[in-house]
Amino acid sequence: MNIFDDDDFMMTTPKDNYFSISKTANQNIVEMELEKMLQRLAIAEKIMEERGLEEEHERLLKSMVIDKELEDRTNSIFIELVGNIVTQCE
Repeated sequence: MNIFDDDDFMMTTPKDNYFSISKTANQNIVEMELEKMLQRLAIAEKIMEERGLEEEHERLLKSMVIDKELEDRTNSIFIELVGNIVTQCE
């Protein structure tokens, strides 16, 4: 199975690539990688709580501050997910 059949692969966003690949890749691998990412999020939230940063985190979430750095970090996460899924499906 070649999950790179789409000629537009390099012309899409990391988010688009993730959702496209997640639909065609082995679902066990997709679920495992998503679970790992959510575990990382849970750990980050725990660390913020332990350091008393949960209120600032909630404030930022509510204001939905989207800046270039946050967009870049989000894209990096999508790229990491795609890479992890693709390497296990080959």
